[in-house]
Amino acid sequence: MASAWRGFITFGLISIPVKLYPAARSTRIRLHQFHKVCKTRLRQPLFCPKCNRIVERSEVIKGYEYEDGKYALIDPEEIKKITPETARAMEILAFVKESEIDPLFFDSSYFIVPDEAGKKAYKLLLKTMEDKDRVAIAKLTMFQREYTVFFRPYDHGITLHTMYFANEIREAPGYGQTDNVKLSPQEIKLADQLVDNLSEEFQLKKYHDEFETRLRALIKAREKGRSIATTPRAERAPVIDIRTALKKSLEQTAKGRKKPLYLTREATAQEKRTRRKAS
Repeated sequence: MASAWRGFITFGLISIPVKLYPAARSTRIRLHQFHKVCKTRLRQPLFCPKCNRIVERSEVIKGYEYEDGKYALIDPEEIKKITPETARAMEILAFVKESEIDPLFFDSSYFIVPDEAGKKAYKLLLKTMEDKDRVAIAKLTMFQREYTVFFRPYDHGITLHTMYFANEIREAPGYGQTDNVKLSPQEIKLADQLVDNLSEEFQLKKYHDEFETRLRALIKAREKGRSIATTPRAERAPVIDIRTALKKSLEQTAKGRKKPLYLTREATAQEKRTRRKAS
C-alpha cells in the first residue's frame, strides 16, 4: 500500500522520520454511468468550448471564481512556492486531553509508521503519551491543504486524525432547540430503563453494510442473467403514545429482542380492548 504522506514529526529537538497510511477506506461499490439507449459507458472528457476540443491534463491549471465569470488563475508552480513547512514536517504544538476534542471535528484517520531510524524516538513518544494520558496536536500540509491534526496511542502504535477547523463546522436550523419540550418523570424513567436494556460493549464487527451486501448480490444475479427478489420494507406507523411505546419496547428488550417497535393504531386499539375486558 502506498503511503499518503512522508516526512518528519518534530518533538522538541527530536526528529522522527515517518510515513502515513490511510487507517480506513470505503469499500463501497462504485456504479458507472451508461447510455440507456445503446448501453455504452459514458465518459467525462475535459472539453474547452472556446477552442472546441478536448484538452490534455498537462494543459490544465486551476482558478478561483472571485466574481461571477471572473477568475484568478493559479499555476501549479505558484502553489508549490506558498506551500508551508508542514508539508514535510509536523511540529508538535501542544499536548491535550483527548476528551477535550469533540468527535465532531474528526475528519480522516491514518496510521503513523516510523522509518527504521526513527523507531526508538517513535516508541518514546508513544510511551510518553500513554503514561501522561495525552494526545499531541500538530499541523500537517497534505493534498494541497493544511490540517490541524492530533495523534494518539492506538493498538501499540500511533494514529493520526485530521480535523476540521472551527470555521468549517456548520449550523443546522432548529438544532438544539428543544427547551420548550416537556418530559414527564415516568417517560424519563422508562427511557432510562430502555437504555439499560440495550446497553452493551461496542463491537464494530457486529455491524455490517446491508445495502452493500444486497447490491453485490444484485450484481452477481445480473452477471448470471437472473433477477433478484425485492426486500420487504418494514411499515413504520406513527407512534400514538410515547409512554405505551416505551413500555412495549421494554417488554421486547427484556426478552432479548432488540428490534424497535412502531405501534400501529390497530395495536393500540387492541390493547385498550384487552384492558377493558380485564377490568
